[in-house]
Amino acid sequence: MASAADVARQEEGRKIRSRWLLSAPALVIVFIAAIGPLLVMLAYSFMAKADYGDVKFGQFSLDGWFSVILQRDIFDDTLTLADAHLSIVWRSIRLSVITTFATLALGFPTAYFIATRPRHTREVWVFLVTIPFWTNLLIRTFAMQQVIRNEGILNSLLIWLGVIKEPLQIMYTDWAILFGMVYVYLPLMVLPLYASLEKLDFRLIEAGYDLYAGRLAVLRRIILPLVKPGIVAGSILVFIPSLGAYVIPRVLGGGKNLMLGNLIELQFGAGRNWPLGAALSITLMALVMVAMLFYVRNAARSGGGHG
Repeated sequence: MASAADVARQEEGRKIRSRWLLSAPALVIVFIAAIGPLLVMLAYSFMAKADYGDVKFGQFSLDGWFSVILQRDIFDDTLTLADAHLSIVWRSIRLSVITTFATLALGFPTAYFIATRPRHTREVWVFLVTIPFWTNLLIRTFAMQQVIRNEGILNSLLIWLGVIKEPLQIMYTDWAILFGMVYVYLPLMVLPLYASLEKLDFRLIEAGYDLYAGRLAVLRRIILPLVKPGIVAGSILVFIPSLGAYVIPRVLGGGKNLMLGNLIELQFGAGRNWPLGAALSITLMALVMVAMLFYVRNAARSGGGHG
């Protein structure tokens, strides 16, 4: 006769098998829809490119990864840095970081304003923040184009106020891409910040003022440490899509100011260099993974610090 411990182990094993069986459909979908394409890109990055796109299956090559950083001179085969690729990677990281800080600077006061409204009106303000999500990204990008173009709202207003005499050339510059990404991704910063600020015990702020702390001291010593998880989450939600942005640089950058997403599309399209496009895709994923690891590490520290 089986002992009670054996029966318990068998029952636990049966529960584990049932959980795996119930999770199997979701795991299959995740593998096919997410992991599978990544494995295909990884395999393509180690193959030789074909003459008219595609790859030469079964022919191993490191040319794709080689071309991410280096380029070979067509006359004497000397190796030099791939300045174009490196400048695009740097532009992507730089604009993504600036976009993150800009959305934080604009989103924090907005989230704080919403969190300090009467409870019955907060839902209305959050609803207004989410309205841009109702519109397609391409339409929102074209809307920003109408604002910053030479004859757009911004230049017309500055000329009418007498600030400038001639329109500012904003379109097809890094500034245009930056304005577009801040406009599009701002709600992704506001919502996590609001979720953290809504849980904030404002009696702690009153206690800080009672102890003669100034506004900056209260902000730095009380508010920011308590809402740090929302700041980190919002920063990740803004940084990751900014890093892989394609539509905004394509429309507002005019094809001259490329970012990583545009460079990858160019290699799979007109460039007909699929191994290089695959290697750039994996590089982009690696940058995203670094950002995610930073978020997880900070989230774990925040959780441990708050007990």
